[in-house]
Amino acid sequence: MASAALLGWLRDSDPALRWQVERDLLHEPPEVWEATRARVATEGFGARLLALQDPDGRWAGGAFFPSDFDGSEPGQPWTATTWTLNSLREWGLDPAVLAERRTAELLAESCRWEHDNQPYWHGEVDCCINAWTVANGLWLGADVAGIVDWFVEHRLPDGGWNCEWVEGSTRSSFHSTLNALKGLLAFDLATGGTDATHTARRDGEEYLLRRGLFRRLSTGDPVAPWVDRFAYPFRWCYSVLNAAAYFRQASLFDGTAPDPRMADAIELIRAARRPDGRWVQAGRRPGRVWFEVDVPAGEPSRWLTLYGTRVLAWWDRR
Repeated sequence: MASAALLGWLRDSDPALRWQVERDLLHEPPEVWEATRARVATEGFGARLLALQDPDGRWAGGAFFPSDFDGSEPGQPWTATTWTLNSLREWGLDPAVLAERRTAELLAESCRWEHDNQPYWHGEVDCCINAWTVANGLWLGADVAGIVDWFVEHRLPDGGWNCEWVEGSTRSSFHSTLNALKGLLAFDLATGGTDATHTARRDGEEYLLRRGLFRRLSTGDPVAPWVDRFAYPFRWCYSVLNAAAYFRQASLFDGTAPDPRMADAIELIRAARRPDGRWVQAGRRPGRVWFEVDVPAGEPSRWLTLYGTRVLAWWDRR
């Protein structure tokens, strides 16, 4: 159980985070957290990002990269349209705000992928990019059915996905599989899904669950050091916390109990919690941002503490 002091610290935050604390940890009535959620459009992080939108509907003049990105700066820039939409959606912005700006229509008219000039809502060849486009398109009311079909068709023989399939990879990736699952879950949440998407999602979940969310199937060893490196924003990066957050949401939607094969991964999450109930920021990946939304590396993170507390509460109620 989270202490009153911890919950107070979490609640003393930007509306993008606060409404989730009120709903999921404090269990406030809907009129409380919905009122806080509505403030995302007018205060704090959400309002700041909305103010940065270009007249043509994009952010930073590009789909995945800023229009002025030439590859010379350190890290991946996080300011372009897709990353900004991801943040606004994850923070709970009411899509009606962007509908009033005709964002979905403007992006259909003006935004093309840097990969091969594909129309924005058609997606491209990268699994992660396509997953975010599905989630953002459903949120904004764009037609992304073709990308959903693409995921069903591009599942690899082991049940998951890998963005390197275009280079010939036939083995799934933890990162790509988790992001693909998030896109498919967004489709199922919005539409109820189809037999094909349900099967694809189950197969992708099995890919991760057979590996306990972090182990090599061949040896049982951790797949990489990043499995318990917790950093917010998550971006495209896999961690057991990011994966457990997905499985929590899927479990609540599907009406299923937590899978016991997650137990060791959950203990990694629990072990990272400090005695005061907080999780520490490992440090975001390098790259240009509009502004910082969490603390520097080594400091207690409200975002990670929200995710960690929420996951453990779900798991411990099983």
